[in-house]
Order: sequence, then structure tokens, then C-alpha cells
Amino acid sequence: MSDNQLRVVWIYPDLLSTYGDQGNVLVVERRARQRGLDVARLDVRSDQPIPTSGDIYLIGGGEDRPQRLAAERLRRDGGLHRAVENGAIVFSVCAGYQILGHEFINDLGQREPGLGLIDVVSVRGEGERCVGDVLGDIDPRLGLPPLTGFENHQGVTHLGPTARPFAQVRLGNGNGTGDGTEGAYNDTVFGTYMHGPVLARNPLIADLLLKLALDVNALPPTDDRWYEALRSERIAAAQQPA
Repeated sequence: MSDNQLRVVWIYPDLLSTYGDQGNVLVVERRARQRGLDVARLDVRSDQPIPTSGDIYLIGGGEDRPQRLAAERLRRDGGLHRAVENGAIVFSVCAGYQILGHEFINDLGQREPGLGLIDVVSVRGEGERCVGDVLGDIDPRLGLPPLTGFENHQGVTHLGPTARPFAQVRLGNGNGTGDGTEGAYNDTVFGTYMHGPVLARNPLIADLLLKLALDVNALPPTDDRWYEALRSERIAAAQQPA
């Protein structure tokens, strides 16, 4: 941590907060404070530089044009790259996930360079839009319970050889490639298509981010009754016949 204070950075809320993904930063902040941690939350707008001394960076979803603008500004800024080089943890959703890859298709129908922080490439899907609840099994190496979330995307994301699938779906489309993968990650950078917001539905993912940032194997227990009630309700609803 930075000066005994956990620094949580929410990137470009003015461009990439369309689907309620700001809830993710609220969950990380709350779960850190429940453990007695001193938290500094920084909301960085697109006309501001990205700080390089953060511990956890979160990026949300957005529409096509704001996604392109966000990618352009993040490439010019370079701060997120430097933060990752410094050991920062990054968690991204949907449009943010695509931006962290090598390239995606922008609102002009052109290939837009990404940041190359995850070994993925995203293209525009030609079939029906991927919309609906998702259930999946997170990579067992991460030691997390099943994934629950909501997807709403046209993109199809292909994983390169150095990217690990974040989860394998049992219900839903995930990356849209037909191979059952959902999201991708490397050691410190994570991407997913899951909304919900995903960390409210999956609070132990937020705890994983905290453990990585703190370089610890465990956190003090906290009251998860509200989160578990939400998880149970959404998982049961997703399993209902259409």
C-alpha cells in the first residue's frame, strides 16, 4: 500500500460508468473499510492524469464512442501502464476489458488499439447480442466460488496464449467465442464482461483484489449476509426456466 493507505482509483467515471459498474468501486472501498483499512478513493475523470501510485484500479463499461475516447486518452496518458509496472491491480468490465486488450472495434467500425495489458483481441460479433444472466466457474487457481453476473455486449473476445480465462460459463455466452470462456486475466490485471455490478454479486472477487494489493493470503472475516442473499437470489433467478 501507499503510505499505509489503500489507494483505490476509479478510471473515467464520465466515460465508462454506463451500466452501474461504479458499484464495483463502492464494494471494494466498503470491504476494505470493514477490515479497518484506511482507504483513499480517487475518481479520475477523462481530462485528468491517471495517478501511478494507486493500489487497485477499476474500469467500467460504456458505449462505443466513449470507449474509443477512453482508449485514446489512456494510450496518451500512459499512467495505467506505469501503475501496472509498479505492481498495481486492475479490474475491468466490458468496454474497459476490451480496452485493456490489444485491440477492439470502435464506433467507426475500425480497429482501435488497446493498452495491451491483457493478451486478448476483441472483434464485433455477427450473431445476436449477448444479453442475460451468466453463471460460471472461476479459474480454480483463484480459489473463488461460482461467478454470477449479467452480460450485455456485442463484442467477441479471443484470448491469446498468455491470457488465462477468468471463468468457464455454465449459463450465458461470456467471451462470445463459443468455447465457454468468460473474461481473462494475468497476474495482476483482470477483465470480465460481467455487470451486476459484478463485485456486489461476487464480493470475494473484491476480497481477492484486496489480498493481491496487500500481498496477504487472507483477510479478517466480515458480515456477508447481504451479499449472500443477493447471490442466492440472482443465481436462483438465472436457473429458472425461460
